[in-house]
Amino acid sequence: MLTPTLLAVAVRSSNWSPTIGLIMLICNVIAIAFGKYTIKNQSTGPAMPSPNLFGGFGLGAVLGTTCFGHILGAGVILGLTNIGAI
Repeated sequence: MLTPTLLAVAVRSSNWSPTIGLIMLICNVIAIAFGKYTIKNQSTGPAMPSPNLFGGFGLGAVLGTTCFGHILGAGVILGLTNIGAI
């Protein structure tokens, strides 16, 4: 059976804390900065309610960069948890 094998690969997880939130925030800021310098047509698509607040990004650019930031943040948090840093 696969039960003993599945139990052997249990993933370490951590509860939410301000440190986890700060890591996710930093990863999102890094992703938005990366998108600011790499996205060619930042304002294409529907506009955000306050374009100045979002750095001139359109809806697609905001969603794309924040999705990338969350993926990056999840990887960083899981990696740091796995090595025991947080």
